[in-house]
Amino acid sequence: MSEEELNKKTQDLSLEDREEKVEEKPTEEKHTEEKSEETTEEKEKKDVTILENKEEFTVKHPLNSKWTLWYTKPAVDSSESWADLLKPIVSFDTVEEFWGIYHAVPKAADLPLKSDYHLFRNDIKPEWEDRANSKGGKWSCQFRSKKTDIHELWTRSLLSVIGETIENDEQDEVNGVVLNVRKNGYRIGLWTKSCNQANLRPIGERFKKVLKLSDGETIEFMSHKESGDRNAAPLIVM
Repeated sequence: MSEEELNKKTQDLSLEDREEKVEEKPTEEKHTEEKSEETTEEKEKKDVTILENKEEFTVKHPLNSKWTLWYTKPAVDSSESWADLLKPIVSFDTVEEFWGIYHAVPKAADLPLKSDYHLFRNDIKPEWEDRANSKGGKWSCQFRSKKTDIHELWTRSLLSVIGETIENDEQDEVNGVVLNVRKNGYRIGLWTKSCNQANLRPIGERFKKVLKLSDGETIEFMSHKESGDRNAAPLIVM
């Protein structure tokens, strides 16, 4: 083969090679587009925590129990009964739902006088007559100082209850926690299902720490049956 023929053959092969590459290019682009689509789908399926996106999170951390937040509004008419004033707000059973509700409702310090918040487990009503409460009582502490950061103390109380750190793992004693807003200050109460002192004392010790009380400050436990008697003495004082 002459040099001229060899050069022509080489040019023809180069041209064919370029044409093949041009034909293959759309196929490569198609694969790239498909890969891009797959990557997008994978991103959409990726678990998103509440810390990454507060509105569109997909990961939820379940609590051991369902909880319901109740509210007692101030009476505006003497004819209104307790049932008229007490209303459930919302129920939740995940950590993420709790924080969503927590940030949506008024803070403890912003509640009007003679109003209450109640957070109770499952379907227990914040009433002495409820079967789960009837044989129990409550730990309580009153805060009269205007310097009290009731928002922090109420938040700590809520977390100790829904996180179930207020009692030992084997216990099932705590039914709920209540915040009362009154003219003479705030009161936080921890409701229990029994009056068993052996069970109550460890809970009381932890409750004092939750409320950031000093050694000289006390909390009292009173049974629900005795709460209506102004002359009745507390069952336990710590």
